[in-house]
Amino acid sequence: MSTTENAIRVQPPPEATEELRQGKPQQVKGAYFPLGYKEAAYQWWSSVTPSMAEGKVLKHIPFLKEATTSMGSLSTADQTDSFGARIWRRSMVQLSGKNRALNEFSVERVGEDPEETLVMVHGYGAGLGFFYKNFEPISRIPGLKLYALDMLGMGNSSRPPFKIHSKDKEGKVIEAENFFIDALEEWRKARKIERFTLLGHSLGGYLAVSYALKYPGHLKKLILASPVGIPEDPYAVNSALPEPSESTMQNEFTVDQQTTTKNDAAIAPRRPYPSWLVWLWDANVSPFSIVRLAGPLGPRFVSGWTSRRFNHLPAEEAQTLHDYSFSIFKQKGSGEYALAYILAPGAFARRPVINRIQNVGRQPIKGPDGETVAKETGIPVVFMYGENDWMDVAGGLAAEEKLKQVKANVMRTGTEEEKRCENGSCKVVIVPKAGHHLYLDNAEFFNNIMRKEMEDVKEAEQRKQAAASS
Repeated sequence: MSTTENAIRVQPPPEATEELRQGKPQQVKGAYFPLGYKEAAYQWWSSVTPSMAEGKVLKHIPFLKEATTSMGSLSTADQTDSFGARIWRRSMVQLSGKNRALNEFSVERVGEDPEETLVMVHGYGAGLGFFYKNFEPISRIPGLKLYALDMLGMGNSSRPPFKIHSKDKEGKVIEAENFFIDALEEWRKARKIERFTLLGHSLGGYLAVSYALKYPGHLKKLILASPVGIPEDPYAVNSALPEPSESTMQNEFTVDQQTTTKNDAAIAPRRPYPSWLVWLWDANVSPFSIVRLAGPLGPRFVSGWTSRRFNHLPAEEAQTLHDYSFSIFKQKGSGEYALAYILAPGAFARRPVINRIQNVGRQPIKGPDGETVAKETGIPVVFMYGENDWMDVAGGLAAEEKLKQVKANVMRTGTEEEKRCENGSCKVVIVPKAGHHLYLDNAEFFNNIMRKEMEDVKEAEQRKQAAASS
């Protein structure tokens, strides 16, 4: 894929060299921002629309066919796919209010009625395109309907103004969470999905927990991939206590993925955050605002992250993901401004998940008039971490212990009916040769785990239906 293929709106500036016109990378070996100044300016000058950049990423997905009006019969979508004909669609799902819509990617299996639904939600500032290596392998399961969403105010979803009206600290955090999870619930209703499995990565994992607590009764399973914001005290789970100004979050921007995906990769040491970065965080200055302010140098700034994040991928895919990243990073600021309300510097939650996780799957279910009609009896929760993850697995292990204690209490003191209906479980899975972006670092292992988890959901539903009919 050459850079000139992307130049569909504006011609390159006259000073662009022939090397740039041919799309050859102008990189300085060892530089923190490897994209050259001229190439960065050229990309900024000629960049494609965000929707087109996303489409180029999705073209890397094998076997799946895009649903178009010219396809004819869907039953002939692809007869060469050994896992069955599958098609994908992109939609913008309108929500209530002004400028509120979620960008949606879906995969359906042709000629099959959906039995199970999986919804995938990305992390902070990312987009659904980063899951491109997962869509095909996961959707091999018969009867599965797969959705991936851009969170409101991120990716290619609409970007309404982000405003906080609460006065107290906790109220501000809850309002910031609701900005995202209320949109997810409205999307669920629009798609008429009653119950589903929810996968959230990083910030998406944190918000998935918040969704499970606010909107009970709709999840069959909760899968948290390297979730942010689990521990209450980020230093209490480590044997060696670092200074409070230290964190591993900056590894997201400095760690080389070719190193991360090796067997013997060492987790980078904690380093203190510079005072200026803490000030920017507290002032709610997002890294994406810097990309926007950088103008023609924006692609060069983004290359400092993409060159390390995607350097373990084939060159064409890495370039496509760089273009996609820049296309979503440069858009109008919106949901990104929620981060400083939800997390403190260092990616530690202001309302830690560990203090709430025991209530997941244990909420009363309200009827249309607000009356309690039932109570949840637990749901399976799966934590996943990369073996070289900068997110501390100890937080997941502590959460697992709390969830297992809740189930043990039910089995020890509950009624016979409560014991019979008990459905809670929890486990922690470590993905080898992977860091924080485990779904991309070791996609094969991640996809195998996801298929197994979704097969387990199917089997559990079949047992439940068999018991109800007997």
